[in-house]
Amino acid sequence: MSRAKCIMVQGTMSGAGKSLLCAALCRIFAQDGYRAAPFKSQNMALNSHVTRDGLEMGRAQAVQAQAAGAEPDVRMNPVLLKPSSDTGSQVIVLGEVRGHMSAAEYFRYKRQLFPEVLAAYDSLAAEHDVVVIEGAGSPAEINLRADDIVNMGLALRVGAPVLLAGDIDRGGVFAQLYGTVALLQPEERERIAGLVINKFRGDLEILRPGLSLLEEKTGKRVLGVVPYLKVDVDDEDSLAPRLGREDVHKPLDAAVIRLPRISNFTDFAPLEEHPQIGVRYVDDPRKLGSPDLVVLPGTKSTGGDLLWLRQNGLEAAILKLAAAGTPVLGVCGGYQMLGEAVHDRSGVEHGVGGSIRGMGLLPVETTFLPEKTRTRVRGETASGPLAGARLEGYEIHMGSTQVRGEPFCRLEDGREDGCVRGSVWGTYLHGLFDSGELTQKLAELLCRRKGLRAESARAVSHAAYQQGQLDLLADGVRQALNMREIYRIMGMS
Repeated sequence: MSRAKCIMVQGTMSGAGKSLLCAALCRIFAQDGYRAAPFKSQNMALNSHVTRDGLEMGRAQAVQAQAAGAEPDVRMNPVLLKPSSDTGSQVIVLGEVRGHMSAAEYFRYKRQLFPEVLAAYDSLAAEHDVVVIEGAGSPAEINLRADDIVNMGLALRVGAPVLLAGDIDRGGVFAQLYGTVALLQPEERERIAGLVINKFRGDLEILRPGLSLLEEKTGKRVLGVVPYLKVDVDDEDSLAPRLGREDVHKPLDAAVIRLPRISNFTDFAPLEEHPQIGVRYVDDPRKLGSPDLVVLPGTKSTGGDLLWLRQNGLEAAILKLAAAGTPVLGVCGGYQMLGEAVHDRSGVEHGVGGSIRGMGLLPVETTFLPEKTRTRVRGETASGPLAGARLEGYEIHMGSTQVRGEPFCRLEDGREDGCVRGSVWGTYLHGLFDSGELTQKLAELLCRRKGLRAESARAVSHAAYQQGQLDLLADGVRQALNMREIYRIMGMS
């Protein structure tokens, strides 16, 4: 049986741009006629994706799969850690919850996962021509070297040549790259096939003397300087790309509450794509102002983030806006917060049972249960001025909600989802704006409320938009990298 060739992208730090570089490589290999698949053995992220068979994986690998023209598969991300506190995470293995663990518990446990990680990789490698592997954090985190399953430990086991990427936009890229190489063990250093400088802005000629010195010091070739590409592709877990758009002024102002454990904030990317809707992320009541729409997003800690809202004054500010008629939308955990109460008698979220008063904006109550709901759904909005929009999304939550009111939408399988009361809406559906139809209906409603003329626009699916952005990403990276040399080091020249 033939086995796929592979390439691995590691970074000098978190946020060096590994996820997007891997997405670009997946697209490039697909464009060149190869069956490509992404792989990240262990991902720590609150942005997740539900596969067609109802399993959970990191959203970054789902996007990379889309870049490769492949169906997202949990084998592409066998271990997903979803932080629930500063020191603990929900551990998901091959799409299923294994439990909650502290950082110390998981550090001891992860060696048991390596056989499952390798089996997932081998299975993908048997079905594809190329596997694009993404590392995590930095291989120079020497305190984590023991039992490493995601960086050099994995590269050595599967024989992957490594591209080491540094982020020049943050500054100090030469020290990043040189220091990382210097801290590696000799056999790890040999795995590095080339260096990549990412997110470059400026005159490349001014950079060249530094590149030559870097190659001399490290003994590694620089295989590309990738410019700071202005593409809109869902990235790992950082809100930085979203926060960077707060200076974009549009007629409509949507304020998304930046909860401490915010999850799946990529739900709102399609709103940002609409020409009339400006999206900003708010974590301070003094900055909330008078938006046209308030959004409570998903969260990995509904009870904890609801208390945070209450303590810092945002809850009171939102209730005041809602009383004045400002539309409020809650998604997943945000929907649960909008209800009358959240019960966690079994201690599902943090191991401490109890109940907490909700915001009281919707006639619903939520009870947390140990079983996680994971399912892809289709439906149509059912009530009020947003009725009639076709939806395609997914549910991923651990609560059961009792509703005493009008549903937000009706699903194809006959179930009702969410609740509507006046201008307050709640739903469990992630990806609710992806079809484009709800985005357009919402924009029209907000324009009417503000006395503006709604721009007539054909509803464009987020998936179609993302495909165009992935092409732009691949074009930029292809031009910047020495792809002929990358094919050679992969044994494909």
